[in-house]
Amino acid sequence: MASSIYCLFKRLSISPCPATNAVSCGRAATATTARLGLGVAQSRLFSVSSTSQAKEKSKGKKKKKNKGDEPDPRIRNIKLSISRRVPAPLRFARNRALRHWTIHRAWLLFQRKEREREQRELMRTYQSMSNACEELRTTSGPGTRDEGYLYRVAMEKKGVYGHNSIPIEYARPQTETPAREAWNHGWTRE
Repeated sequence: MASSIYCLFKRLSISPCPATNAVSCGRAATATTARLGLGVAQSRLFSVSSTSQAKEKSKGKKKKKNKGDEPDPRIRNIKLSISRRVPAPLRFARNRALRHWTIHRAWLLFQRKEREREQRELMRTYQSMSNACEELRTTSGPGTRDEGYLYRVAMEKKGVYGHNSIPIEYARPQTETPAREAWNHGWTRE
C-alpha cells in the first residue's frame, strides 16, 4: 500500500512529506528531487496541515495600509458603481442543458430568418422606388415639358411637412444645453 502511494507521488512530482520533515522522509523526497535534478529546498513538497493552522498563518501576514496608499478616486467610484452580486452560472442536468441549447439555437435561427426577411423586404421596396424614379427620369413630361420634369417635381419637398411648413427640427432653436423648464405644464390651446 505504502509503495503504491510513493509511486503515485513520484508520478505527480511531489513529495508526501511535510516541508519541515523533507530531509527525514528520505525515499520519496530524494527520488523526486533526483529525477527532477533539484535540491531538497527546491522540490515541491506535499504537506497535510489542518485548516485552522493555515488560517492562523494567513492572519499574521496581513499588511496594514498606510494613509498615503489610498486608491485613486476614479477607481473607487468605478468599484462602487459596479454591482457586487454576480449571478450564479446556469447549471443544468444533461437533458435540460441539451433542451436549453436546442431552444436557444432555434431562437437564434428564427431571429436570423426574421432579420433576413426584413432586409429582403427593405431591398425590394428600395429597388421598386429606384425603378420608379428611373422611369420618371427617362419619361418626357406632360405637354411640351422636357425629359426628367416629372422626376424633378417628384423630388421636391413641397407640402411634405404640411402647407407652407418646415421640418420640426427647424422649428425648435438648436441649443447646446437643455431648457431650464423642460415642459410647460401650464400651456393650453387658445
